[in-house]
Amino acid sequence: MMEQLKKLLLAGIGSAAFTYEKAGSFINDMVEKGKLTVDEGKELSEDIKKSLKNDFVPLTKGDIKSLFDDMSFATKDDIYEIKERLNRIEDTLYNNEERFIEIEEEIEEE
Repeated sequence: MMEQLKKLLLAGIGSAAFTYEKAGSFINDMVEKGKLTVDEGKELSEDIKKSLKNDFVPLTKGDIKSLFDDMSFATKDDIYEIKERLNRIEDTLYNNEERFIEIEEEIEEE
């Protein structure tokens, strides 16, 4: 689960970096084509950089918990309950198997 969280965070960081890189590339193209001056390109690039920086909000522990709750991951308690149910089912099957063998032996004796 921790690995999935790391991948999620890295994807978010990667997408922000990709957005900035694409914006920078677009600005450079506009400067080369003469649609923007070099100074305008620098200013726009800085504005985008500041905007991305301001929009980036670190996740709190509560945010992460909320994300996991929304994803409906099984909790430790859920897993424990499933294991207990599985143990009861296995016990029932084992007991029924013993009973089946007893009945089979009774039939063979007749």
